[in-house]
Amino acid sequence: MIGPGDQVLYVASWLAILKLLQLSVWPALRPLFGRLAYPAAYTVSILLLLLGSFYLGLVRLPTWFAIAPFLVLLGAGMAKRWYGRAEWEGAAKWDLIFLVFFLFVLELRFFNPYVSHYSEQFMDMAWVASIMRNPVVTPLDPWFAGGTLNIYYYLGHWLMAQLGLLAGVPARVAFNLILPTVFGLSAVNCYLIGHLLLDRYRWLPVGLLVLVNPTAIVALASGAVLVPALDTSRHAIAYGLTEYPFFSAILGDPHALVMSMPNQLFLITLLAIAWTRWAGLSSRQRWTLMGISALSLGAMPGINSWDVLVYGPLVVVVGLLLWRRSLPESGGAARQALLYSVVVPAGGLGLYLPYLVSIKPGSVHGVLPVLAPSEPISFLLTHGFFFAVIAVAIAPQLRRPYLLLVAAPFIYLGYFSAAIAAVLLAYMLVRRTGRFEDLMVIVGLGLILFVELLYFREIFDNEYFRTNTMHKIYYMAWLLLGVGCAGLIGRWLGGQPRPLLAAPGARSAVAVIAIAGLLAFPIVFQPDVGRDLLGIEFGGGDRTLDGLAYLDLVHPGDAEAIRFLDTYPGAGGIVEAVGDDYSYGAPISSFTGIPTIIGKRSHELQWRTNDDGWWWTRIPDVERIYEEPGRTVQLMRQYGCELLYVGDIERQKYDVNLPTSGLERIYDRDGVQIYRLPTAP
Repeated sequence: MIGPGDQVLYVASWLAILKLLQLSVWPALRPLFGRLAYPAAYTVSILLLLLGSFYLGLVRLPTWFAIAPFLVLLGAGMAKRWYGRAEWEGAAKWDLIFLVFFLFVLELRFFNPYVSHYSEQFMDMAWVASIMRNPVVTPLDPWFAGGTLNIYYYLGHWLMAQLGLLAGVPARVAFNLILPTVFGLSAVNCYLIGHLLLDRYRWLPVGLLVLVNPTAIVALASGAVLVPALDTSRHAIAYGLTEYPFFSAILGDPHALVMSMPNQLFLITLLAIAWTRWAGLSSRQRWTLMGISALSLGAMPGINSWDVLVYGPLVVVVGLLLWRRSLPESGGAARQALLYSVVVPAGGLGLYLPYLVSIKPGSVHGVLPVLAPSEPISFLLTHGFFFAVIAVAIAPQLRRPYLLLVAAPFIYLGYFSAAIAAVLLAYMLVRRTGRFEDLMVIVGLGLILFVELLYFREIFDNEYFRTNTMHKIYYMAWLLLGVGCAGLIGRWLGGQPRPLLAAPGARSAVAVIAIAGLLAFPIVFQPDVGRDLLGIEFGGGDRTLDGLAYLDLVHPGDAEAIRFLDTYPGAGGIVEAVGDDYSYGAPISSFTGIPTIIGKRSHELQWRTNDDGWWWTRIPDVERIYEEPGRTVQLMRQYGCELLYVGDIERQKYDVNLPTSGLERIYDRDGVQIYRLPTAP
């Protein structure tokens, strides 16, 4: 188990890398962002690290070379005195908001650090570990020996693995630093959006990170325990997933859906700059904005491909609207706005073209109509807070009752929830304020309406047919509606004759109380997802950032063997029992990143399909390796696995009967044996 002192050093090293990256690009962003360059540098720097390390991995060079340009920039900035005292004015508040949310989620992970089999934690751990063990593009698939991760979006895992490598943090600790980083960056970007949209109450967009939906409030009021209440709110709509950021922080799974949040919010920031400042930008500033927007949009398909389906068209629409708005003006604003619609998507595609041509997703099989729409009460209990804000905003437009007729076809067909979204959308469209927050609300409502009518067909042809569509699109809708509604609330509050908390002392007191409450929450409640949702009592292994520590108590043999394999050089593959999904299966490949013949089989089936029949060969072959000694060595060589693992799971699943020759035992402790193929002479 990793000691407390080492864990503190790992956190400090991780934060130091983030700060080095941010400070190095900060001066270069000042011409466009001005005083907002300091917070913008947080996200721009990690996007540049992602791009640089990706290409280094592609050409098989050490990915830590990616830090070199940042060091050069930092050195040049120091030599040219770009970090003068005057430049630091106001910087502390941005670091404070990053650290508050970083520490908030870090505390949650400290009390609930388990990398366990609920949600997708084994998958995300496996991918980070695989990339850190062998940082090449395309990364190896740890659950499919001989295969790569060209079947899924992996760039978020790649980025976090690079931070772990640069900071010298082992994968099982890096896993628990991912979400704190995601929420710290997201909080900075939310606050940045507030500075672009509002003169007062700029902190309001940050609230979307800690807001819960009404279902959670109802469950808590009914006496439910915290984590089950939040989980109920994640399943507010039958056979759907209605996850939102605060639950993601509690759940503790750094899945692609969540890792994409900072970049989504940053692209919203860039769109807000274009929307609010386009006419006042110089030609060079507009080109810079296009380049950074392409950097952000280009990363989306590889971090979470669902995002680009929304933000790609949104960028085009914003460019066209800017073009239309700029037509009466002289100069090149209109022409460059039209270019914005083309350059940003094309540039984004170009930046990650090698990724795009290599990816082979196999899980989506068309778009189909929804035949079982959401029940209206559940629908309102999912989006009710946002709908309430929107209802207040559109109140003056209710003098146009004829707009209610847009609900008629939906009601006639039995799509009552779609009718609600359609009415709100219609009234928002006729507001015509030209404000950015209205645009965000319109897009968010459009996404919700889409999910009520259509879904992307995947492997689930049962009652869970649109679960994944809802999961991915609702998360984007939460961010867009959160930003939009925060803007609506802030503008309304800012227009009141007597502003809230007008006295500086009152604002400071409220800020201190809010920060203290947020940081105290994990200590007071100590939410335990395994215990409170699944009844899993690990009996310890918490109060650490080592995601492996709990295995010392529940699977000590595996824990010690994993530590041994972490230091074992050059393992190209390992045979272990085929893993059952959402259970304690394939732990060795998941924690070490060493590829196994087949890890979580249903996950691989969803990603790869079974067109080449691997399901009927790989799974039986694993059984043959363990039970037919005459086939063991030959099949291990066939799949490129030099190691063979025998632990409790293997003995439970198979009648283990290994050959008496041809294998060398290299590990035997606590009921676990590891064998190695002899080195060729």
